[in-house]
Amino acid sequence: MIVRDFNDLTGTDRVVSDAQWTSVRMLLADDGMGFSFHITFLEAGSEHTFHYKNHFESVYCMQGSGSITDLATGETHQIKPGVMYALDKHDKHTLRADEELVMACCFNPPVTGHEVHQADGSYAAPAEENA
Repeated sequence: MIVRDFNDLTGTDRVVSDAQWTSVRMLLADDGMGFSFHITFLEAGSEHTFHYKNHFESVYCMQGSGSITDLATGETHQIKPGVMYALDKHDKHTLRADEELVMACCFNPPVTGHEVHQADGSYAAPAEENA
């Protein structure tokens, strides 16, 4: 059994930040669960374009408001507490935070915690990252 307290992870290498977002990685690849689980904070007024072409991601909004646009279709959906979206087709998307967004996220395959976003908004495939 794995039990972790979000509050105990502050100041550890499980807290990763990039341009206007911070992600607390509660579960990572080395935990052996087959997915990773994160609590991610996106700053109010920020806009992020991601394309997780090597990972599937599902996201549940716990707090805040914003929108997500599917860049293949142009369709935009409102994000608010209670809304979940799943990037089941490795969907390239733009996420906008009107207010600070607090999101619970799962990645498959799991991230290691050492990834950085590439120029195209993706994380490297796990095999590429270790190469």
